[in-house]
Amino acid sequence: MLVQDPNQPGLLVDRKELISKLLAKDVNSHTEKKNNLTYLSWAWAWQTLMEHYPESTYEYDIGNCLQNDTVEVNVSVTVQGVTHSMWLPVMDNRNKSIVNPTTRDISDARMRCLVKCIAMFGLGIYIYAGEDLPESTKTEVVSEEQAAEIKAMLELSKADVKQFLKYFKADSVDNMLAVHHTRAIAALQAKVK
Repeated sequence: MLVQDPNQPGLLVDRKELISKLLAKDVNSHTEKKNNLTYLSWAWAWQTLMEHYPESTYEYDIGNCLQNDTVEVNVSVTVQGVTHSMWLPVMDNRNKSIVNPTTRDISDARMRCLVKCIAMFGLGIYIYAGEDLPESTKTEVVSEEQAAEIKAMLELSKADVKQFLKYFKADSVDNMLAVHHTRAIAALQAKVK
């Protein structure tokens, strides 16, 4: 789908292309684990976004949402005229809302929210895959159609199938997890270009 970039009149942006560039990026070496959760460095995420789309901007809603002495932060990120917004409660290391958070708690939540919003453009979105999915979908394998699509893209891209399967922790394309389908296709499409 093409959309008009309000910052550059006459420039049309292909939303699919915009997302596929960032979706194909492997962010694993820039993450850290805390209490079984994976976090992506906000500095690396922003730097990577700027390398691809230097005109990108972000803006926080300074009026944080307050409820029952807890706070929710909000951010909007604009990339080539496309804006996504995201929200995140100020949480502790157990992902429980903090009552009466400090400015440091709020600052940390804002940066996590920024990364989450950047993920809406594809960068590192697979980190969030499964966090809001029913348990059954976390083990669901690709459909026959999805497997056929991946196999066709593997052939077209001339990708190393063994490396590809190793990366997605599968012994065959038919046994890949369905939650990896979109990222796998985007990565293979990036190799074809």
